[in-house]
Amino acid sequence: MADDALIVFMPSGRRGRFPVGTPVLQAARRLGVDIDSVCGGRGICGRCQVTVSEGEFAKLGVTSHSSHLSEFGATEIRYAERRGLKEGRRLSCSAAILGDLVIDVPPDSQVHKQVVRKRAEMRAIELDPVVRLHYVEVREPDMHDPSGDLQRLEQALEQQWNITGLTSDLRVMQALQKALRQGEWKVTVAVHEGNRIIALWPGFQDAAFGLAVDIGSTTIAAHLCNLSTGEVVASAGTMNPQIRFGEDLMSRVSYVMMNPGGEKEMTAVVRAAVQGLAEETARQAGVDINNLIEVTLVGNPIMHHLMLGIDPTELGGAPFALATDGPITLWTSELDLKLHPNARAYVLPCIAGHVGADTAGVILSESPHTSEEMTLVVDVGTNAEIVLGNKKKL
Repeated sequence: MADDALIVFMPSGRRGRFPVGTPVLQAARRLGVDIDSVCGGRGICGRCQVTVSEGEFAKLGVTSHSSHLSEFGATEIRYAERRGLKEGRRLSCSAAILGDLVIDVPPDSQVHKQVVRKRAEMRAIELDPVVRLHYVEVREPDMHDPSGDLQRLEQALEQQWNITGLTSDLRVMQALQKALRQGEWKVTVAVHEGNRIIALWPGFQDAAFGLAVDIGSTTIAAHLCNLSTGEVVASAGTMNPQIRFGEDLMSRVSYVMMNPGGEKEMTAVVRAAVQGLAEETARQAGVDINNLIEVTLVGNPIMHHLMLGIDPTELGGAPFALATDGPITLWTSELDLKLHPNARAYVLPCIAGHVGADTAGVILSESPHTSEEMTLVVDVGTNAEIVLGNKKKL
């Protein structure tokens, strides 16, 4: 038997030689093949599943066979008994290379999965969540080591996931010690934008959720998404309770102008409606609302301002000045939303006085700015927006 073997990963086509006995996941990481693994290669999450392509691949110079992988070990057997493995699937963290192989990485095992959305046309969307989950085992405290629990957690994330420069806040520290001890020093950590710890759970947690919300003048729609897979797991809608203050946008601005504190009333009811949709979608999906850690919000400029608690009076007349035309990131608690204590909210930017964040969302979704052809996008609602253009100009 040769001391090393050639392994080719598909569909990326990346290839390399590795010593016999190297775990497939380790080979993939060295070649830059993005195989998912929340548990850090401990055979717990099952995200790193692969299959062997059988046969002689003359073009690749490889004769591949399933016998060129090690036999099922205790970790894979335990996982298969507990959660099941599809026929032909192996856990790449546990299966070791014994000979030349062509390894197929199925879409559900890829970090940057292609989520196909079917509307007027098929479109591939690269899934790249702002929050990622990392399972770690933390070194226990020792009388001879005065380091704190947070510092040992950060060390574990650096050693096991190569994540450095981490920050966190008081809310994380308040939950940290209890979670570590409940999980027997094994925790799942949510890291925001690759450098900020925002949440942690005892033991292994394989999913966190985000809520996408469109605040319309008449209706509010919400979709609960699994941040790891991109799957929409629940949807709900409700009438915008602000209707009782005025059916159209200008009548609501008039209500604010004529009634001191009117903007606070409308802010309170719309936030309560969004909270209700969060609870309803979580209930539909059987999800603990404390696992909801990200919210994205869009709406026309007046809905945008009122959700944020900003007086919309300036939008009631020319020149229709926005408080800001930039995106906003904030804690959901600042919006009176009772989700995970450290959940974050992202509000898409408004474009102009009466062209809002909902239109920005439409542009992101339909991508007229990437098209050679001239494209007309029309959003007809209680109020309407039109976008015309292509990659040269919108």
